Amino acid sequence: MTLADTSSGPDWVVWIVLFLIGILSIVLISGHGGWLIAGYNTASEKEKARYDKKKLCRTVGIGLAAADILILVMELFEEVLPASFAGIGAGLILADCLIMIILGNTICKKKDSTK
Repeated sequence: MTLADTSSGPDWVVWIVLFLIGILSIVLISGHGGWLIAGYNTASEKEKARYDKKKLCRTVGIGLAAADILILVMELFEEVLPASFAGIGAGLILADCLIMIILGNTICKKKDSTK
């Protein structure tokens, strides 16, 4: 059984989502779009001052791009990938999210904010 056997619904929905995530990741990698990052956009100005906005945007953008590429691979090779790859892909996306959270809370903080 392949991924194509277990998927339901039109493929165009996946392509639209891939396109939108790709655009969002490009905006974030360019260092813009901090308002798209949950938690950062609702933080107070004092809390926002503790983070390097460009670095945070790039970290989240690269993480989004990695998830986007994984979904693209799953869509392109759905006829040959086994159905169990859906679980593997979900685990990889979860790991990607965890890595983004860890990096966002470590390398994206400004050096002088530790005081």
